[in-house]
Order: sequence, then C-alpha cells, then structure tokens
Amino acid sequence: MPLVANSDLPAFQRLEQDGETIIPGELAVHQDIRELHIGLLNMMPDAALAATERQFFRLVGESNQIAQFYMHPFTLDALPRGEAGRAHVERYYETFEQIKAAGLDALIITGANVTQPDLALELFWKPLIEVIDWAHANVASTLCSCLATHAVLQFRYGQPRRRLPAKRWGVYSHKVMEREHPLVCGVNTRFDVPHSRFNQIDRSQFEAAGLHVLVESATAGVHLAVSEDQFRLVFFQGHPEYDMISLLKEYKREVNAFVRGQRPDYPPFPENYLPLQCQAILNEHRERVEAALAAGAAVPELPEALVSTLLDNTWHDSAEAVLNNWLGKVYQVTNSDVALTAHADPRMANGGVGVAAVRDIGNKRIHRKGAKDAK
Repeated sequence: MPLVANSDLPAFQRLEQDGETIIPGELAVHQDIRELHIGLLNMMPDAALAATERQFFRLVGESNQIAQFYMHPFTLDALPRGEAGRAHVERYYETFEQIKAAGLDALIITGANVTQPDLALELFWKPLIEVIDWAHANVASTLCSCLATHAVLQFRYGQPRRRLPAKRWGVYSHKVMEREHPLVCGVNTRFDVPHSRFNQIDRSQFEAAGLHVLVESATAGVHLAVSEDQFRLVFFQGHPEYDMISLLKEYKREVNAFVRGQRPDYPPFPENYLPLQCQAILNEHRERVEAALAAGAAVPELPEALVSTLLDNTWHDSAEAVLNNWLGKVYQVTNSDVALTAHADPRMANGGVGVAAVRDIGNKRIHRKGAKDAK
C-alpha cells in the first residue's frame, strides 16, 4: 500500500530516497483508490522522532501496494521536548484534537523513554490513557508497541510489567502459537524479532487478562498478542519495525555512554545479532577505546559504516506479513466513505476476528478526500 505524502514531513523524502513508493498528495487525490488513514502516536524522545517515523511508515508502506496510506503523526504535550523536537512537532504533526475531529481507520502507538519505576507516575500516563480510550471507542484497531503494550496491560487489565534481571537486547527466534489467527495467516511458523527492553509482561499475565498469545519466544517471551475480541487491540512486545542497523545504533549509544562515564561497564553485544566478523571488528574497537581512555587520548569512532555492511535482517519480511494481515482486516471492517459508520463484513467471522468488536464503532471522521470528490 503506497504511502501518500500528505505533508512536507522530511520522512517522506528520506523514504523515497531509500527506494520506497511515495505518492505525491496532489496526485493521490485524483486516483480513485481506497484510502486508509493510520495514526502514529509517536512518544519517542526528540533524537528518535524522525527514525521512528521512518520505521513505522516503511513497515506500513511496504506491507502491500494497493490502497493509499495516509499517515497522521501526533504526540502528547506531556512528553518533554527540546527546542528542535517542539519545532518538528509543531511543523509536521497534527494535534490530538485534530485527530479526534477527523478520525482514523487504525492507530499505532510507539514506545517511550521512562523515568519512573511505575508507569502510572509518568507525565504521559493520563494523556496516553485518554488516547487509548478514545481509540478503543472510535478506531477499528490499535497496535501497541512495547511500552504502549505495558501501559495498556497495566491500566486496562491490572497487569504491571516486571523488571528483568538484565536488559533483553538482541534478535530472537519466535514461534507462531495460534496458526489459525488472521494476523499470522501465511506467516512463517518460526521467525525472528528484535527486542530491546528492561521490563516484560509474561505469558501468564496475558492469559490472566483474557488475552490471546499469538507469537512467543522461548527466550524473549511473548511478542504478539491480541485483545479478547482478537482484533481491537494488538500488542507487540518486540520491535519488528526496527531497521537493520537499529540495534547497532543502540550499541553505539551504549559505547558512547561508557566513554562518557555514564555506565560503569563496556556494553555487551546484542544477542544473536552480530555475525562473528562484526564481533571481531567491534572487539578490536573496544581494545582501542580502552587503551585511549587509559592514556587520556582521543577515543576512536566506532566503525559503524563497516559493520553495517556485514549485518543481516532476518525479521523484516515477517513483520511486513503481520502488518499486511492487520491492515487487510482494518480495510475490511472500515467504510470507504469515512463519514459513515464502519460495519464489519460478516465473512470476517470465518477469519476468527471478533466482528462484534468493530461492527458498532462510530466512525466520526469527516471525508478526508472531500477535495477530490469536489473535482
């Protein structure tokens, strides 16, 4: 499903340079093609705003090449932003009030940096609950990523996450547990997913909440689960949206933190991610870093460009397949006229998705392509 450049957000130009299919907004309005409007609640800190946009935009845009995708990024005012971050949001993002007025077909909620041991103490806690409650009543399906999954499990189901003994960091093999579910239809029964987190919701907690676990790793735990109706809420605990170099970027940040004295130990490698050749290169770099620090000399730069050429991406195809299935179901249960109430196709019941969960959603959007119809 091609992405429509419905604003001058730099992510569109960057994705087009990377070979993605981007349709100019002025061309899209003249094409008689079904559109889907996907919200992206981007809660990431300033340094990760643009990268997170590209990761999720790419994952949505590459999932299929038929319908038009309009992406609508927004954030929460309660999240701390620097001058550059505020300027980016003010120029390119919509407000939550605008989102509510126009409506969405589906919503993706990203993770966020946390500062408190209890999520309920975070400044974004109440505003996030407001968004999720609105989406639950007005949007066909909401996909929660990592921190958003933990927040929903805590406030809606009373299942707080637990702290892990060490950071879960790397690429892990997963198994499909319910092969009949439409979200994993046609997906490899085993596939990789990156994880990067200090906390976890266990399978027993998902089950206690009445949720359905679809994909799980023996090492990293539950990755994909769905709400009781099997569609309204979709939960990711891993990061299938990650680029091939995302974990390398995280590793570089941890090395730099060590150099600055912000962590006491040199960071370990992300698990199951770096080929042996990369590990050898980075071990040599570690020796040079430690020698430079001991001598009070300038610390060499991490050979990021060289290492990135040796990496493999073993998760993106499966991530695309899951997103394609999710958006396909969203397509089926939302109306082509956004001013009308969404009604589910009764045939959806054969796919195992809870039709009642979406049949009566009041789709309160205005017709976003009004300009097109007027022409």
